[in-house]
Amino acid sequence: MSTLAVLTLVLILALLVGLPIFMALGISTCVALLVTDVPLSMIPMTLFRGVDQFPLLAIPCFILAGSLMESCGVTRQIIDVVRQPAGVIHGGLGVATILACMFFSAISGSGPGTVAAVGSLMIPSMIRAGYDRAYAGAVASSGGTLGILIPPSNPMIIYGVIASVSITGMFLAGMIPGLMIGLAHCFVAWIVAKRLRFIETPEPFRLGEFLRTCWRSKWALASPVVILGGIYAGVFTPVEASIVAVFWALFVGGAVNRQLTIGKLYRALQDGAMISGTVLVIVGTSTLFGQLLTFEQAPTRMANFILGISEHWFVVLLLLIAVFYVLGMFMETLSTIIILTPVLLPVVTRLGIDPIHFGIIFVVTNEVAFLTPPLGVNLFVASKMADVSLERLSIHVLPHIAAITVCILLLAYFPMFSTWLPHWLGYGKF
Repeated sequence: MSTLAVLTLVLILALLVGLPIFMALGISTCVALLVTDVPLSMIPMTLFRGVDQFPLLAIPCFILAGSLMESCGVTRQIIDVVRQPAGVIHGGLGVATILACMFFSAISGSGPGTVAAVGSLMIPSMIRAGYDRAYAGAVASSGGTLGILIPPSNPMIIYGVIASVSITGMFLAGMIPGLMIGLAHCFVAWIVAKRLRFIETPEPFRLGEFLRTCWRSKWALASPVVILGGIYAGVFTPVEASIVAVFWALFVGGAVNRQLTIGKLYRALQDGAMISGTVLVIVGTSTLFGQLLTFEQAPTRMANFILGISEHWFVVLLLLIAVFYVLGMFMETLSTIIILTPVLLPVVTRLGIDPIHFGIIFVVTNEVAFLTPPLGVNLFVASKMADVSLERLSIHVLPHIAAITVCILLLAYFPMFSTWLPHWLGYGKF
């Protein structure tokens, strides 16, 4: 049996028995190495090299900043602002939930984190206003998917590290797709609210009150401007921006809102350490896994196999999108990106597809993974908050999945949506 066959078989068996992804990757690689001439000393060396990458420092800091802002009233201030313009339309609370998710995504970088932050406030509000529980949960879980697309995004950082592309370029590339998909979610929320005929009295929009609310929430609204504006203006790198985000969260929470306590700080540090540790251990073992795949020429074999089906980029992208949809039901987002990027990137580059464009497609298709059982993490978070069954919630997110799918196809076959902004600012090539 070949090394590649042993590697694949052990990995599948490990996943079937329910081992965590990092253990499955590590065990399968170690077993496969036993049938090769590669010295086992490569294991600790590769594990260390996998996590010893400077851009990865941004992940724990962005996670910590998001946790601090969530616990210090920033999320509530954002919601207070977006509810007023959205309140004039039918289904306004649903639309406001999506808008709040879009805004908070520019702080957190996490899908489930966005659902938890915004949903904890908006789902009870929608239920009290007479909205169906499943609708409330579907809107919050769908809006939360924007957490990995609107920068700063943890999956984009991981992809940028593995694909050796500019993380700032990836952040820029996510702006237009993030706005596009966010507006698509708003449209779906409005249409579904009208069809279900929720009893709701639209609130009149008062410009003076809205401006006063914006002024009271100015520090919260300035958060993405400070974090992302500094990156795009070239003032600091994404890693430096993550540090700035932490100090900004401490300033707003402690000096402005005065809601930061020792307990909240401890919980935020604990959340940041737990999530970051999970990410980094997967990165390390997947680097080891990818190294062995490279030794066995798996990327080249995969490229030849896919190009044997078709050499037209249109067909190849459609095939890859279908594969991502299926894998997303069973694999965690970061794991999918970490494992498949080294294998698939040579394929798409041979077809002339921009690596930044491919990265955006990869990230957007993983948005769907947050909404598809059995692994749909956003569904689990929202179902608990809305007190509704996972099965019922899964049905109510179908219109949102359809909206994301339409946007994915537009992004896939009209690359300018994702490449124009980074190319215009000098990140990538025309």
